[in-house]
Amino acid sequence: MSEQHSKRWLVSDPLSAAASQQLNGFPLALQGILFSRGYASHEDARRFLAAEVAFDTSPWQMKDMRRAVERIARAVQRGEKIVIYGDYDVDGVTATVLLVEALRALGGSVSEYIPNRFDEGYGLNNEALSLLKAGGAALVISVDCGIRSPAEAEHARAIALDLIISDHHEPAGEIPNAYAVLNPKQPGDDYPEKYLAGVGIAYKIAEALYETLQSDSGKIGEPENLKNLLDLVALGTVADLAPLNGENRALVRGGLRQLRQGARQGLVSLAAVAKISLTKVTAMDIGFGLGPRINAAGRLDTALDSYRLLISRDIGETGLLAQKLDGQNRERQTLTREIQTRAETLALAEDSSPLILFAVDPQFNPGVVGLAAARLAERYYRPAIVGHVDGETTRCSCRSIAEFHITKALDECADLLLRHGGHAAAAGFTLANENFPALKERLRQIAARELTGLDLRPTLRADAEVTFSDLTFDLLKKLDYLEPTGYGNPGAVFVARSARIVSKRTVGADAKHLKLTLGDGRITFDAIAFRFGEAAARLPERVDVMFTLENNEYNGQNRLQLNVKDLKPAGTPD
Repeated sequence: MSEQHSKRWLVSDPLSAAASQQLNGFPLALQGILFSRGYASHEDARRFLAAEVAFDTSPWQMKDMRRAVERIARAVQRGEKIVIYGDYDVDGVTATVLLVEALRALGGSVSEYIPNRFDEGYGLNNEALSLLKAGGAALVISVDCGIRSPAEAEHARAIALDLIISDHHEPAGEIPNAYAVLNPKQPGDDYPEKYLAGVGIAYKIAEALYETLQSDSGKIGEPENLKNLLDLVALGTVADLAPLNGENRALVRGGLRQLRQGARQGLVSLAAVAKISLTKVTAMDIGFGLGPRINAAGRLDTALDSYRLLISRDIGETGLLAQKLDGQNRERQTLTREIQTRAETLALAEDSSPLILFAVDPQFNPGVVGLAAARLAERYYRPAIVGHVDGETTRCSCRSIAEFHITKALDECADLLLRHGGHAAAAGFTLANENFPALKERLRQIAARELTGLDLRPTLRADAEVTFSDLTFDLLKKLDYLEPTGYGNPGAVFVARSARIVSKRTVGADAKHLKLTLGDGRITFDAIAFRFGEAAARLPERVDVMFTLENNEYNGQNRLQLNVKDLKPAGTPD
């Protein structure tokens, strides 16, 4: 199976006459981009650019919210011991910190529990719940986990431990019989935003709690306290690839404002080691700089270091923790490269052109298999499953493609699995080793059913076709209105036709990347094409180029640069 180079281009249609009239009041550079993203009326476009939500975001619309908040408020008022039970990724850790801080501000007796990936695995487990009960906990609130834990919910009930589940993952058929379940995706839930991250749901709990306890006691400055939590919401939402539109867009924009204040000492320390300017931090900085470092602790050891980094106000402690996470992130990068190489060999050993990729090995680090799966899925544009084989079980992470809902596929294999869960594009599961051959066969059958006959190529979308004379610093400044950009709301992408390659050279380790100068006969631009190094020798003189526009600051000089997403010979059909 060869690596996928052929990509499908979808370039948005030019602005329609009706939309042009509606969007007339907006900068010309933005009109086509707004139209391409479905904002064709003046009001829709205004709301989008202002990051205003078009629907009611009252937390009380969420099923079980009132019951959950009444129980939490009672625990706070009675001084009962509350435990926030989180996941070990950025979303789970930020949600844990958020509710611990919110409840402490309300006077609650609260502590955290984050399971160890290697000893306990993902989500709620009976042993941990029993341990928390024995330690005096009266109420456990899960964040970013629990929606697929009916047995654990029954165990909590059996030991007289009140359990509130808050989670954003896809429910299975059975909703756990917990004290309360908060998940906008569960049947009968009226909350309009279905794609909040786990930390987003934790924030809605804090909203409802502050409203309730403020009205009871009058001691909480609700807007200010909630604003102080938004940096955590931005971190978890972006890092977990929740779509950056709807309510998430508003939450992340507010969170980035809060991040830029530098009020959380741990993030000041982490930004310093990551060489990120907090005063200018973007969603991309979270996705590629801060998020991976916070994730690294839980991937290699325990996520408690990430929790401590975010909750500590001690500059000495946060400085040491930030350096430790930075070191773990470098180690994680090395491990990922090694596992990816081995996983590719295993995945292609049985079938050179599989519809779904499998690679499991006792040597694989279970904290990094998800990253290796993501690289395989991206490189070959096939669903990829990479896992660690233990004594009796195999634990896998899955990454998928737009045409294949991986969690629904796993639902069809539930009888073979000990546990599973996730989203359309990413999931995880554990199963007994003897069931793995049967699982592979069944998933291959499902993949054959869903994918056979499809043109399986990644699709790249562009907002507009432009000429080089359209590309100015003024345009770049106008593109800031689209922020925060990322999953579900990508940065503006353009296509320029028949650009001449004035010069080219490979750069970076192993000549992986390509540095270009592109021209149209009058104007030239520098361009960087990451991971296109091997294409250098076969590029023709003229190319169609898909790119984003960026500022390249070097030695105090600012120059516009094209960040190339794809190249093809000029005139090749899209």
